[in-house]
Amino acid sequence: MDKKIHPVQSFTGTIEMPPDKSVSHRSAMFAALADGTSVIDNYSPAADPQTTLKCLRQLGVAIESKGNTITVRGKGRFGLENPEIEVDCGNSGTTMRLLSGIIGGAGVTATLIGDESLSARTMKRILNPLSEMGIKIKAREDAYAPLRISRENDLKPLRYPLPVASAQVKSCVLLAGLFAEEETLVIETIPSRNHTEQMLGLPVSKVGDEWHITSSASIEIKPRNYTIPGDFSSSAFWIVAALIYPNSELLLTNTGINPTRTALLEILKRMGANITLENERIEGAEPVADIRVKSSALKATDVFPDEIPNAIDELPILSVAMSFAEGTSSFREAGDLRHKETDRIMAIAHILEQAGVSFKEFEDGLEIQGNPDFIPSSATYNSFHDHRIAMASAIMSGKSTGTSVVRHAESAAVSYPGFWEDLTKVSA
Repeated sequence: MDKKIHPVQSFTGTIEMPPDKSVSHRSAMFAALADGTSVIDNYSPAADPQTTLKCLRQLGVAIESKGNTITVRGKGRFGLENPEIEVDCGNSGTTMRLLSGIIGGAGVTATLIGDESLSARTMKRILNPLSEMGIKIKAREDAYAPLRISRENDLKPLRYPLPVASAQVKSCVLLAGLFAEEETLVIETIPSRNHTEQMLGLPVSKVGDEWHITSSASIEIKPRNYTIPGDFSSSAFWIVAALIYPNSELLLTNTGINPTRTALLEILKRMGANITLENERIEGAEPVADIRVKSSALKATDVFPDEIPNAIDELPILSVAMSFAEGTSSFREAGDLRHKETDRIMAIAHILEQAGVSFKEFEDGLEIQGNPDFIPSSATYNSFHDHRIAMASAIMSGKSTGTSVVRHAESAAVSYPGFWEDLTKVSA
């Protein structure tokens, strides 16, 4: 589906954020491992979290859906079943990486497959530590799905310093460690999003400049009720839209503000953004707030390397904000962007090139010459079937004086099924 984007003068109104994908994935998986019934309110209807539910059902977990309320009848830590057919993770890297840890740890024999995009994304970073734990994984070219997972011997505990800051790799290893009698230790030097350890109550300690997170079979996984907060990564598109369009003000309600997810706020405030948090509260294990954003004159900034892990998903839309900031902005040490749903550095460069932004592309990032008075060219933007690229293209497109087109716009539904409706609702 191609989407025409007409010029937008301003953004005003209130948007309730869609449910958080990361927390949705994890709540379903942890509920499946509990002995008993858990209820998840506000579970994400987006494609990726729904894929996780399908995969868990293939592992023998009974899951009932009523609207956005999910009831999961947990099988216990060792109750998962060998699936009869290949487990299809669709486009969801989170599903494949986290389930690999669970399936391997539990001693289940299964083959995980994905769509064309996911099958082109390397799984090397989880294959190495899982192999050290005694989990056998046969992968195409020793790196790519299909992943054929099995385990014949007892699970070995692991001491694993993360080679790069990655919440998915960290979570995969910690979830596998839940099935070993001795402790598995994951060491971070730069904190990544902490939903797994927070939701499971895993021990976390600061040792010098390192964070140590441990898991083992002694960690009790209880059935519980979860309430999923709004997705901060989805709010990022509206935050930037309200900042760069004149006479704009948006209130983004029920938004998760976990500090390991919100580096974007600090980056934008450094650029001069008018952003305030209202009605701050705790829902479940997660901090939540309403975010009010008003039009702002932005100045250029460089993203610090230790901010990259907690802003990695927001870098496409941050690049749009940088295009309208006064001066030269940059981010580096973000090579992981080349291994997302698409090569996102390439895809961001495509947005900038089509719009007429002056920039330099590096292997691990971009340098962007911003201009507050910049008017993008009318253009056709290729989303490359990547939800974040599609939505970032839409926000850039509206600043043009003519009509632009976003190709494969349906990809937004991977994380934000209501994005196009909300775009119409708050644009003027």
